[in-house]
Amino acid sequence: MRKLFFFLLILILVVVSACSDKKIENIEKNDNFVFVQGGTVRNAKSNYYGKSVTLSSFYIGKYEVTQKEWVEVMGNNPSNFKGDNLPVEMVSWYDAVEYCNKRSIKEGLKPYYNIDKSKIDPNNKSEHDHIKWTVTINEGANGYRLPTEAEWEYAASGGHMSKGYTYSGSNDADEVAWYWRNAGNRYLSGDWNWSTIESNQNKTKPVGAKKPNELGLYDMSGNVREWCWNWYGDDLDRDGGSYRVVKGGGWIGDVVNNEITFRGKFEANGFGPDQGFRVIRVE
Repeated sequence: MRKLFFFLLILILVVVSACSDKKIENIEKNDNFVFVQGGTVRNAKSNYYGKSVTLSSFYIGKYEVTQKEWVEVMGNNPSNFKGDNLPVEMVSWYDAVEYCNKRSIKEGLKPYYNIDKSKIDPNNKSEHDHIKWTVTINEGANGYRLPTEAEWEYAASGGHMSKGYTYSGSNDADEVAWYWRNAGNRYLSGDWNWSTIESNQNKTKPVGAKKPNELGLYDMSGNVREWCWNWYGDDLDRDGGSYRVVKGGGWIGDVVNNEITFRGKFEANGFGPDQGFRVIRVE
């Protein structure tokens, strides 16, 4: 009887484990997501290295949200450079959080955000943001959301597999990033110059064309800048402000913007041809 009990217990554990593994496999295969095992930041170059920050596990998009994915949810394409496999751009922070909720509903998930368009967010100190929706977190929801800056840096730096690179996946920006020197017809030299960039026909590139980082994530350095949830500030974790954090740099910017540690900022209603995002979710 005792042997039968242990046999049944082992069988149950095997079945549960198999179901869990299948669930992870389905999320990663069907939704182009990568599982990021939680822990502390190991990359000594990260803004969060050595701080009392321990991250829970999460899934993050292997690629930046593409125009095909955006159109399937939102029904329009605001991008300046058109292409199904190009990252969506010309999207504000508000556009990004609305996409997260609409995609969640479309896929039968519980929306992560509560979006009140009728109430001005008292924490938004911007003089130029005329939208100022009040966006709060729906605790316990399993829907799509923007990464926090800490989650973004942790994933970009390779999570628990980090090799301490300056850029996401390499110390050589050209291996992993699209930025102003290499995002056009020819490789540019000299100082950053907009007229040179424009005449070189610089633009976004199809997602996943460069080398991935340690976790198999693409374009976390370069291509388009990526919105994060956080307000921008010196303390890394503010309750309000004038700007939201953007990370990773884009095809317009200088190479320093592609560094994992670089902290960009943009007003939540801002948008541009180098501004996109990727999403995460938890189970």
